[in-house]
Amino acid sequence: MVNLNRKLSVAPMMDWTDRHARYFLRLISKHTLLYTEMVTTGAVLNGDREKLLGFDPSENPIALQLGGCEPRALAECAKIGEDYGYDEINLNVGCPSDRVQSGRIGACLMAEPHLVAECVRVMKQSTSLPVTVKHRIGIDEQDSYSDLHNFVSVVSSLGCDSFIVHARKAILSGLSPKQNREIPPLIYDFVYQLKKEFPQLEICINGGIKSIESAQEHLTYIDGVMIGREAYNNPYILAQADQRLFSSTNIPLSRIEVIEALIPYIESYLKSGGKLQHITRHILGLFHAQPNGKLWRRYLSEQVTKPDAGIQVIRDALSIVS
Repeated sequence: MVNLNRKLSVAPMMDWTDRHARYFLRLISKHTLLYTEMVTTGAVLNGDREKLLGFDPSENPIALQLGGCEPRALAECAKIGEDYGYDEINLNVGCPSDRVQSGRIGACLMAEPHLVAECVRVMKQSTSLPVTVKHRIGIDEQDSYSDLHNFVSVVSSLGCDSFIVHARKAILSGLSPKQNREIPPLIYDFVYQLKKEFPQLEICINGGIKSIESAQEHLTYIDGVMIGREAYNNPYILAQADQRLFSSTNIPLSRIEVIEALIPYIESYLKSGGKLQHITRHILGLFHAQPNGKLWRRYLSEQVTKPDAGIQVIRDALSIVS
């Protein structure tokens, strides 16, 4: 069993969980495990690594999610991830988009459990970090519990001891990624049954979880909970996590304190030539369901695209909610 605490994590989300989002979320929760967006092996090996993999040390604990199917390339990228300071390497076997399928990446790999197992085996040889797999409960017609059981059995046989299971199957043709997050039904019982039949493995659950209370209920059956879109659309739900799930005695920052703590980071980014909207798009939901929360969102959305948008936009937006 790995030692990294995955009791609660925020899912890897393409175009969402970039370094700015992670820095912001870390101000809300100190212990929730954060994940990068999926990065393909080709991008890591041939692209701008600092841009793709660099992060602020305050973001730890943080996991790097890789997309790929070639064991040696994945192993090399896992070692690079370790050198960059990540705490975990995760293999994406859950993304259903046509774009990644064409590269033999994501959920389509559930049809090839022996290949996934070999990828994990070689990755584990290249790094001392935990290597985990995030996958669906099934794909297309391979959607029975026995199919899921066989996948986990094969992949765990070569050393994977931690699985993050999105409790929906993926339909690989005919549905968009968004539809694949909504249309296939959630079957939490499949994930619970996995934990019963593989008690030696760490089994985490993902899909449709929208509160810390719901996370606590799931944790009576499995080892960890991963929250996706809700942590982005309503990020302050994470403020309860440290005390209720990680036994922290620290008092979380208020919403306003979170923004005040974020301002120096924003100022530094603007001085480096960055654009304000690269950060503000991640904080729009901070005042979800709060007085003037809609005004906060509207003001930021309208102001950040102006040519002279700077830190004063943030200060003015704060005055709306405070």
